[in-house]
Amino acid sequence: MFENMNEEQARAKILDEVREYAAAFHQRKKYEKGDRISYGGRVYDGEEMTNLVDASLKFWLTSGEYTKAFEKKFAEYLGVPYCLLVNSGSSANLLAFMTLTSKLLGDRRIRPGDEIITVACGFPTTVAPMIQYGCVPVFVDVTIPQYNIDVSKLEEAYSEKTRAVMIAHTLGNPFDLKAVKSFCDRHGLFLVEDNCDALGSEYVLDGKKYLTGTVGDIGTSSFYPPHHMTMGEGGAVYMRDPLLRKIALSMRDWGRDCMCPSGCDNLCGHRFDKQYGELPIGYDHKYVYSHLGYNLKATDLQAAIGVAQLDKFPSFVEKRRHNFTYLKCRLSELLSERGLSDKVILPVPCENSNPSWFGFLITCTEKGARGKVVKFLEERGIQTRMLFAGNLIKHPCFDEMRESGKGYRVCGTLENTDRILDDTFWLGVYPGMNDEMLGCMAETVADALAAL
Repeated sequence: MFENMNEEQARAKILDEVREYAAAFHQRKKYEKGDRISYGGRVYDGEEMTNLVDASLKFWLTSGEYTKAFEKKFAEYLGVPYCLLVNSGSSANLLAFMTLTSKLLGDRRIRPGDEIITVACGFPTTVAPMIQYGCVPVFVDVTIPQYNIDVSKLEEAYSEKTRAVMIAHTLGNPFDLKAVKSFCDRHGLFLVEDNCDALGSEYVLDGKKYLTGTVGDIGTSSFYPPHHMTMGEGGAVYMRDPLLRKIALSMRDWGRDCMCPSGCDNLCGHRFDKQYGELPIGYDHKYVYSHLGYNLKATDLQAAIGVAQLDKFPSFVEKRRHNFTYLKCRLSELLSERGLSDKVILPVPCENSNPSWFGFLITCTEKGARGKVVKFLEERGIQTRMLFAGNLIKHPCFDEMRESGKGYRVCGTLENTDRILDDTFWLGVYPGMNDEMLGCMAETVADALAAL
């Protein structure tokens, strides 16, 4: 097959055939009435597949040229100087939090026992790093129908032990960045934006437009298949501060002090002539550890997919916005026509924002209705999801802390959080949907409410 070819020619032939294979066997199936409608999914074509095969043929496997290209391209999209690719969004949250514990930050660093303001209505790996490190999450209620932190409770949640706010932009809807950023600045707190469900969302702050994840000290993203773009698995942390980048890079790469990328040695020219800690003078700098870190790197195969996805990403954002608007308008029309508008609360974007929606949240107004509506939808092929944990502190992972009354603090009540736990679900708006699918979803929701 490869007779009279050099390696470059052989690779080109393989990749041409991969493109043909993708076109023949990976075209999206056209939706037909009655097909199951998933809440999310991968949207890709032959470019992702050829990049993936190209990376595999080079067989570098760990982070390499595609990783470098993705980090540069993603940082440029976000408008920040630094981006680090990691193996998942949960790892991104872990790395973001642990970066703020470094002794290089001096007195400002987070220490065990410090308090971190967050919400219980969200995904557990926003909170898990705090508890794993020995910090105390302080849970604040959220608002409905924005489903984000109730900023009127921030001052009440603050104490002398508070060191940071770490919260997510819920399903693409930005939280009130103006209020949260002002609060953090006033008290000298770190702000970590969990941007895993909101990539591409915009927020206007002091007359300037920002992408969510870039206003706080560190932002995080996830590239799990249903998210705004995918690598299969994967995530990223990004920041503007070079010191935070230095710390995050060390902690991502085993905690080492050396900044040389994989496959490179002695870029600083001082690999064997310095002294660190109580190590002997001249100890190999590649094996000097300034932090207790991890190996959270992604592979170049994942990064190769991400490079291709980034080219499509702006169109993904616009399609999500279209799908959300279409679904909300159509559902509102149907509910009004059938006299059902009082049966549900529909989502509302945060003021000064333009969300890149991850999902369409619906809160039932009648107690016990959510279960009946969800069952109705699922039986008719409409996939649904809860708002993740609903109320995280009611889950089994909190049993010991809840029984002991130690390990976390609740500010006020979590009235809306508990209401979401009982009454809220969401539907997808991912780019693979078309208007026919969205119309079917709206009709089925209206039918479900009419059947109550």
